[in-house]
Amino acid sequence: MKIEVVYALRDKQTLLELEISEGTTLQQAIKMSSILSIYPEIDLIKQKTGIFGKIVKLDTVLREKDRIEIYRSLIADPKVVRKERAAQGKMMRSGKKT
Repeated sequence: MKIEVVYALRDKQTLLELEISEGTTLQQAIKMSSILSIYPEIDLIKQKTGIFGKIVKLDTVLREKDRIEIYRSLIADPKVVRKERAAQGKMMRSGKKT
């Protein structure tokens, strides 16, 4: 079966194609792909993984043409960023400066 393993940094993306046998798990495929030697900072215990944008566990059995995605931690909490933008917008509308 053919699958892909993807990892993206802010300025660099890596996509590796891999031929695996039936019954291979997500974790096995990641190890077989050599992506962990390219990016030694990847920690599969801390980082989430997914298939086509859906978070899945490392023991998930893969299917033909699956795309494994290894997710990085967020730089900023989106909720906090939205609150800060909303607060800035209120201040601008009221004429106050930050």
